[in-house]
Amino acid sequence: MTTDASPDRPLLPSTGLKDGSIRRFAVHAVMIVLSFLSIFPIYWMIVTSLRPENEIFSTSLWPSNPSLENYVFVLTCIPMTGMLVNTTIVSAATAVLQVVTGLFAAYALVRWRMRLSGVIHGLIALSWLVPFQVTMIPNYVFASRLGLLDTLTGLIVPNAAHAFAILLLYNAMRSFPTEILEAARIDGASSWKILWQIVVPNMGAPIASLSIIAFISAWNEYFWPLLLSRKPENSVVRIGLQMFMSQEGNLWGPLMAAAALASLPILVIYLVLQRHVIESFMKSGIR
Repeated sequence: MTTDASPDRPLLPSTGLKDGSIRRFAVHAVMIVLSFLSIFPIYWMIVTSLRPENEIFSTSLWPSNPSLENYVFVLTCIPMTGMLVNTTIVSAATAVLQVVTGLFAAYALVRWRMRLSGVIHGLIALSWLVPFQVTMIPNYVFASRLGLLDTLTGLIVPNAAHAFAILLLYNAMRSFPTEILEAARIDGASSWKILWQIVVPNMGAPIASLSIIAFISAWNEYFWPLLLSRKPENSVVRIGLQMFMSQEGNLWGPLMAAAALASLPILVIYLVLQRHVIESFMKSGIR
């Protein structure tokens, strides 16, 4: 026995696959546009740094006579190599100190339950909201009295601890199993041993994320080195960029060459640690 399809129930083609393809195409199109908008300024910086002076305002996508004279001018005009070394030292030392001080403070707040621990945590969170302009003058007076003006130590010490580092590691430590810590305590392990031999080895992702964010933040610091530095050889690369900007006019070719040299280490770090950088921004927010 055969039955005919009812005229009241027409057969409609499935549109799920088509709708999914359109959605994926739209997402990829948006991603391509956003990628272009992100990469093009870097490309234009590099192209401008390769232009000779008579082509600096050209709108062509590639210079007709690319030259490295802007890079040679930067390396001979200012101590760019020394500034890059200083910036690396300051950024690395700041990142290490923020991780260490953040670990100590977070472990104390999580492990040792004090009566005012909630108040202390709230004050640390509130200190994160204080703008740099409020603490700039007190920090400058502090560094001046300690004789740290125009030194790399003066650039590092005021940033050795930060509320962001404490809060990030505090949230990570709160999820650490307390049973493991109690078992280690029963076995006679000290707080120092528990922190460095049990807690820290199991917190690789938060520590890596904090290290990356702290390093990039210290690398991009401008106002504090501008306030504290006097000599170019004791300064950082951000101050070197400012030397090519004046009221008479900006030296756009050397400025772009210096900016390319200053951005190169950060780009290398991002390409090597891309996964950790993305995870740190997703889990911790952008500073």
